[in-house]
Amino acid sequence: MAVQIKAVRRFSRCWLAGVRAGDRLLTVDGKEIEDILDYDFYMSFAPVTMEFSCRGGKIRHVHMPAADTGLSFETYLMDKQQHCKNKCIFCFIDQLPPGMRESLYFKDDDSRLSFLFGNYITLTNISEHEIERIIAMHISPVNISVHTMNPALRVKMMGNPHAGEALSVLTRFAEAGIQMNTQLVLCPGINDGKELEYSLRELGKLYPAVQSIAAVPVGLTRYREGLFPIQPYTEEAAGEVIDVIERFSSDFKAHHGVRLCYPADEFFLKASRPMPGGDYYDGYPQLDNGVGLWTSLREEFYEALCACTAVSKYSKLTLATGAAAYPLLQELCTAAAEKIGCEIQVVAIENRFFGEHITVAGLLTGQDLLEQLAGVELGEALLIPLVMTIDYTSRPTENNKFLDDITVKEAQARLGVPVIPTGSNGQELLQNLLGE
Repeated sequence: MAVQIKAVRRFSRCWLAGVRAGDRLLTVDGKEIEDILDYDFYMSFAPVTMEFSCRGGKIRHVHMPAADTGLSFETYLMDKQQHCKNKCIFCFIDQLPPGMRESLYFKDDDSRLSFLFGNYITLTNISEHEIERIIAMHISPVNISVHTMNPALRVKMMGNPHAGEALSVLTRFAEAGIQMNTQLVLCPGINDGKELEYSLRELGKLYPAVQSIAAVPVGLTRYREGLFPIQPYTEEAAGEVIDVIERFSSDFKAHHGVRLCYPADEFFLKASRPMPGGDYYDGYPQLDNGVGLWTSLREEFYEALCACTAVSKYSKLTLATGAAAYPLLQELCTAAAEKIGCEIQVVAIENRFFGEHITVAGLLTGQDLLEQLAGVELGEALLIPLVMTIDYTSRPTENNKFLDDITVKEAQARLGVPVIPTGSNGQELLQNLLGE
């Protein structure tokens, strides 16, 4: 195996040794390099000797005293991203309309992205080599989409004949001390109820390797024609899910000190039940999965507001968000308005593109934002959640794009005010309201 080098930083040790773009990295200390995980792992033992296949078939050996090689590669992973082979009955990508950006239709199921970026994998596409490598390198934690611990039901839900047997990898990882965060995408009448109780019991047996379980409701767009019939969660059914999890997690906490399983915020909203306090979430292990985000944001914001002595540079501004977060942001902005001397208008944007059952801000399009804010007096600025844009970084720019490829810059031109993506923690939200 070898990986192609895209560029070599001038005057780096590799560059001085004659390595150039187009050459190939063969080994590090005699170990073959397949991708970024191999590279990072073996380079962590520097000093090492790197072997390259260079132009004209010349083999070069470079002694590298530190991990800063000056090399960059064709892709971050060094090879192609692994494509998902499942046909899940609830797959969100299958519910996308035609005509969107090609990259949005790619289904990844790559174990490397789980470790590097927190993506969830199903274990159905993982090879024996990858399993052994994760164990040997002790790559941890790994995020895993389980959905059900019933092998036969998992085959049915994921449309993959190997989905049931793949559950054995959970046990192998647990025995090797690999930490796992797991999720269950719940579909009404399919993997909730008694099936959920069973899944929780079986996953609980793998604690402490299984560090957390997130239960999230299935996301349903209006583009489901010809797909497996799934109904959205009703208030009653959402409440039943919470009750099942509460029975399990209360007992688990009594024996182990943590709840282990946590319903996504969306379940509490659907069930019209109050959000738990911060202690409920045991340090928020699944915050990026929408579990405890409401509570965390609320507590952070009020703590920051309590300590705030500044006055906003704005006299009036608008904050737009999804229907799910609207009640919370309305509460927070009402509390902040008088103290920071600013009129704050909060607007809930309906998701007309994907349909009424999609209420999170992260799946709103620029088109829906622009159409619903047309003619609205926005004040001096419009704040939007950072997750409403894609390809974003911790320092968003006007080139950030919405799902439908409309840029923040284009939205600003259409609306006539600065459009400011704001982070998801309470301190950042208050700073943006202040205009800092």
